[in-house]
Amino acid sequence: MVNFNGNIGEETTILNVENRGLKYGDALFETLRVVANKILFWEDHYFRLMESMRILRMEIPMNFTMEFLEEQILNTLEANELTNARVRCTVFRGNGGLYLPDTNTVEYIITANNLASPFYLLSEAAYEADLYKDFYINKGLLSTLKTNNKIINVLGSVYAKENDLDNCLLVNEDKSVVEALNGNIFLVKGNVIKTPPITDGCLKGILRKQLLEILEKTTEYELKEESISPFEIQKADEFFITNVIQGIVPITKYRKKQFTNSVAKDLLGKLNLRIRIGA
Repeated sequence: MVNFNGNIGEETTILNVENRGLKYGDALFETLRVVANKILFWEDHYFRLMESMRILRMEIPMNFTMEFLEEQILNTLEANELTNARVRCTVFRGNGGLYLPDTNTVEYIITANNLASPFYLLSEAAYEADLYKDFYINKGLLSTLKTNNKIINVLGSVYAKENDLDNCLLVNEDKSVVEALNGNIFLVKGNVIKTPPITDGCLKGILRKQLLEILEKTTEYELKEESISPFEIQKADEFFITNVIQGIVPITKYRKKQFTNSVAKDLLGKLNLRIRIGA
């Protein structure tokens, strides 16, 4: 069961061939983690969505308040008999027009799938990543948004499967490592933790924001938002990926380099505590 503009029904009744998200990628989405009917980091997700809609010149409906969208999300969960879920909220411009839309008004679809675990868990499984260099991430503002234009991520995923990799690292035109296929990246060397700046073209990730706030409040680590070169990765102690659904995913191998995960474990503990106390 999906929620299309507030009406909940079967998926087969939804898609229209004139959908601008389908035809032109004229759409944004938020991937949400819901635990016990609570949307984690909902305020951050909501304001990122509103900011992205303004950047794309979409008309924000008057009723698109935090409370309204939260209610629609929870209604979708109830219809699917879920309390813990992975939710995708997609917003797209209304039908009509070619590249130039007939309207800037929007519609939305909310879908929900069962979430395996309500807690963020750290996997100890082997996890190998390498560079994907066939195409580059542009450093512009659009690269920081969660739009439906994810063809680089699709091609990178195909490349990873063909080469028996668990993930790929995307680079920008300066050859700096920007992000993984499905999340932001953090590199650890000693007590220094680095993550690429938004200006490098990485996604303005919600869990990235949470970790930055955690790291700014601790004296255990020194945080740096700086560009990361491919050569620097091979000198690191740890290297991990972050996203809202999985939390923190340690990379165990990059080419011939093997990584540990002690800092990732520590930060995951801090993250779960932050969620429990509602900070």
